[in-house]
Amino acid sequence: MKVLIVDDDALIRDSLKLLLSLESDIEVVGIASNGQQAFELCQKLRPDIVLMDIRMPIMDGVLGTKLIKEHFNDIKIIILTTFKDDEYIKEAVKNGAEGYILKNQSSDSIIDSLRTVYRGNTVLDKEVVNTLTLMLKDKLHKSKINYELGSRELEILQLISEGLSNKEIGAKLSDGTVRNYISGLLEKLKLRDRTQLAIFYLKNM
Repeated sequence: MKVLIVDDDALIRDSLKLLLSLESDIEVVGIASNGQQAFELCQKLRPDIVLMDIRMPIMDGVLGTKLIKEHFNDIKIIILTTFKDDEYIKEAVKNGAEGYILKNQSSDSIIDSLRTVYRGNTVLDKEVVNTLTLMLKDKLHKSKINYELGSRELEILQLISEGLSNKEIGAKLSDGTVRNYISGLLEKLKLRDRTQLAIFYLKNM
């Protein structure tokens, strides 16, 4: 896979480049220091994945993600940052980022995240999932989701977003058919897993 590294800290850029270059299936095709440079390099290099920081001068990672996705929807973006601010997470996901991970994790975890996203899946750091749960709690705005979902489907979608298991959802709703509802939601919305259901809810709330 071809990876573009975007970070305003030269030490982090160089460290990530060295780290990723050790992997036989990863090629670092370029580095950039802000979202605008990242967009320009995407035009020239067409990477598979952009590993994007959030807070950067000239153009931050949120706007950089939006700009890249508007022109190159096939390029996948993973936000790699020290910040787990609610608005950063929400806007990055809304702008199309396939991943949001924090810099305090191991190098192996970062590499695994790249491979996971390259295969077409979504990656969210555990701390980010916890933040999403808090953001989504008690915010079921049915009028803003127009996918012909029933009231029970909407309730289950909300509870999935809050991080509840099938058993917990079933107990809360006194409903033993939760698994069937979830399978139906995944099929109806063309999503792969529970994490993507949470992201769907965030994008459409």
